[in-house]
Order: sequence, then C-alpha cells, then structure tokens
Amino acid sequence: MERGVLYVASRPSSPEREAEYNDWYERVHLRDVCSLPGFVGAKRFAPVQDDGPYVALYEIEGEDLNEVVGGLFKAAAEGRFDMSDAMQLDPRPEIRVLRLTGSYGEGTPGEA
Repeated sequence: MERGVLYVASRPSSPEREAEYNDWYERVHLRDVCSLPGFVGAKRFAPVQDDGPYVALYEIEGEDLNEVVGGLFKAAAEGRFDMSDAMQLDPRPEIRVLRLTGSYGEGTPGEA
C-alpha cells in the first residue's frame, strides 16, 4: 500500500471573503474530502510572510494514489461536495499528488 499526500494550494475569491473561505474550508471541505476512501487525514496551512496561497495537505493511502485522487475528482464531478464560491477558481487551485519516500520525527515508527 502506498502512502502520500494530495497538495492543494488555493486562495479566497477576494480579500473580503477570506474569513468565509477559511470557515468553509475548515468546517465543511476538509471533512467532506476526508470522508472519501483513501483519505485518512488533513492539515491546512496559512501564508505567514506574504499573500501567498493557503495549502491543504491531505494524507492519502491506497494501492494506487492516482486512483484515490481520482475518487475525489469523481465525487466533485457528481456534485457530492458543498463547494463555496468564496474559493478562487480562476486561476484554479494548484493540485499535486506526492508519494511518501521517507519520514523522520513525529509519527515516524521507531522514532522517539
């Protein structure tokens, strides 16, 4: 079984809607995505030094990570998510699938 992350960098649709975007993302969207098969957890990060994108890292596991992420796109196409227009869609969020190749520290088996 492979382990990895789905990296998603996105922004609010406007500065005025940033609070709404964050509320929706953290109270609705993370839970919706993590209810799908192969999605086992999520963390979200805010920019610190500039107006860069917010980043969500979804922990994924499965025999084929691309297949796990394909389930996400299928669910979105079928309208199974409560999406918000507070998230900017033009340009679209940056999405990447990354396979775990090694780890160290917190949560690493055998590490103190």
